[in-house]
Amino acid sequence: MRKEVRFAGFGGQGVILAAYILGRAVSVHTPMHATMTQSYGPESRGGACEADVVVSDQEIDTPEVDRPDILVLLSQEAATKNREDARTASLVLSDVDLVQLDDEAARKAISLPFTRTADALGKRIVANMVMLGALTRASAMVPREAMEAAVAESVKPGTRELNLKAFDAGTRL
Repeated sequence: MRKEVRFAGFGGQGVILAAYILGRAVSVHTPMHATMTQSYGPESRGGACEADVVVSDQEIDTPEVDRPDILVLLSQEAATKNREDARTASLVLSDVDLVQLDDEAARKAISLPFTRTADALGKRIVANMVMLGALTRASAMVPREAMEAAVAESVKPGTRELNLKAFDAGTRL
């Protein structure tokens, strides 16, 4: 089994951290393997940002994602850039308030209120954790316990409770 996952959005949304957490959950908390690559514009916030994760039950020979099986879209620019992949991926998750998909992609996409849910928890910055909760439930790629452990290990101790609450909220969307 090899799954290719692409997270796409803009800097400041926690795209890279979300990909890192998925990779950590897989490689540390399951017997599977994971690789991660990332790319982003010269701006630290606001510029285009992507991170790819390859998950496999065998050693990974190349970390390159050609056609993502799972595509997470957190900005309109990301949706526009990844339009063809959105039409072919087996699972597309998008933030309903930030992304408008074309009809073909929208038919199979799961559009959820990641940012709105994070706002309701008091911190917009945890929208990436809401998304990871939804991804965990929708994909069944990684056990929930592995993802929760990776979230807890990857965020600052003072933010752990909020991040885990956001993750849980995402599993319930």
